[in-house]
Amino acid sequence: MEEAIQKFISYLRKTKKSSPNTELSYKRDLEKLSRYLNDVAGITSWRDVTVTDLNAYVLSMEREQYAPTTISRTIASTRTFFYYLLKQGLIAGNPADEVKAPKIEKKLPDILSVEEVASLLSMPDGKSPKGLRDRAMLELLYATGIRVSELIGLSLSDVNMTVGYITCRDRMRERAIPFGNAARTALLDYLNEGRSAFPGADECRFLFMNISGKPMSRQGFWKILKGYAAEAGIEHEITPHMLRHSFAAHMIENGADLRSVSEMLGHSDISTTQIYLNLNLGKMRDVYDKAHPRG
Repeated sequence: MEEAIQKFISYLRKTKKSSPNTELSYKRDLEKLSRYLNDVAGITSWRDVTVTDLNAYVLSMEREQYAPTTISRTIASTRTFFYYLLKQGLIAGNPADEVKAPKIEKKLPDILSVEEVASLLSMPDGKSPKGLRDRAMLELLYATGIRVSELIGLSLSDVNMTVGYITCRDRMRERAIPFGNAARTALLDYLNEGRSAFPGADECRFLFMNISGKPMSRQGFWKILKGYAAEAGIEHEITPHMLRHSFAAHMIENGADLRSVSEMLGHSDISTTQIYLNLNLGKMRDVYDKAHPRG
């Protein structure tokens, strides 16, 4: 069973050009399923798996109080995997088609207010090399709405200061995203006055480095973000993705069209971006309730 999983992951990488994170997610989900089938049901071949076995696995996840989103993702991974097995002629039918995913209540993303973002971005001192780097990272993240993985993966050549664009790439495509004057100023200050102070800066192709001269890590950036959030007096929990959500919500709130925001975020389906409309509608409702004499 493990061999089939490995071949499937290789298929994702070579044929579907999936991201490493996607591959890791599929591998983790399928290996957990394989262990359950082997240990609990004594199944050692994917050919022997029935819809009853898969439903039993879903029930076991529910009993162990896995989040509905986790269960739904596992079911989606299983369906894709069994479809692959069917196409390869390794199974006669697809039992995963009959497994039902739990209903998920769509939770609106947490965002920062415009005032909280302004306070956060003002925290780096703007004088030391580290402060210049941190301000450039925060400004660029909020200016473009890119993922943290995309931010720390940027090369020097991905930044076009002349026209104010960055280029983000993954295995499927690349997209150009504009940034504004605040981010441009922060980047120029960092590139002109801060970056050269980091060890090995001349040899490093990455835009942002840590104090050891190595590429910035996700964990390193999160630690930096949490430190500045505490200094800014932001009391609720903050995550790097919250700046991405805030970028999208603030753009739409100020009149940006949904498709443009979707393209900048790199969403493959515009329906994914529509959740930010709900945030804006929630604000309109609040304004209405407070202002209308019969609200």
